[in-house]
Amino acid sequence: MQTLKQFFSILVILGGLFFLFGPEVFPENFQIQEILNRAENKDVVIIFNSGGWGNTPLEKAKDLAPLIEGIQQTLDEWGYNSVVIPYVRTKDNLLGRITGAKEFFNYFKNSSEDLANEIERLAENFPDKKIIIAGLSNGAVFANKTYEKISQNIKNSVYVITVGNPFWGDIPQSDNLLLLDNKGKDTLSAGNVKSLLTTFIKTPFKWLFAKITGENLKISEVSHASGHDYPWEASEINSQIISFLKNKFKN
Repeated sequence: MQTLKQFFSILVILGGLFFLFGPEVFPENFQIQEILNRAENKDVVIIFNSGGWGNTPLEKAKDLAPLIEGIQQTLDEWGYNSVVIPYVRTKDNLLGRITGAKEFFNYFKNSSEDLANEIERLAENFPDKKIIIAGLSNGAVFANKTYEKISQNIKNSVYVITVGNPFWGDIPQSDNLLLLDNKGKDTLSAGNVKSLLTTFIKTPFKWLFAKITGENLKISEVSHASGHDYPWEASEINSQIISFLKNKFKN
């Protein structure tokens, strides 16, 4: 028994050391020349940051994709054509997830610097273009951190739309930032500990029930905080976004 305890203790220690000092693996994102080519004939570049691990493709992001489409449609009605550029935060393998977890606990220090640098290069090549950084949940924290690291001389042409920013994420003070929190009803944004704890306790049971009934759901799909929904068709959601865009693009 003592030997077994020592074995597991060693495993825990080695796992901790690997987490802290193991190799970091980041996904390949912007190939700058490719991005420049895609953005050349566009007025607005929208950088898409999904929630969770930040590796959900735009076409599968049922929570944020409708908002991106709504933003594009609104801009198009005003005569602005746009292109959406996804930014992937986490590589979809074990080392990638470990790196992603380290980035999360470090408030996206490295990945936000990477994106900020790429935005700087994009702005240098196309100084007349507008850039929108859009992020949901963890992607909102990441978007805010990125905006903080962008140099002051290009911040006037960069706008941030954050959706469901978790309560632990810092929010920069800027007129170019829109924060959506369902008017305080998002329990994750508000930091409603009681509601979040209830969700946390129920999650494994919901996941297990889904498996039993033949639904192949991810943990993230059943661990949903109350009020953490932002459908474009809801007037209180689209009206805030349209008002923000109108103020920045039509005045």
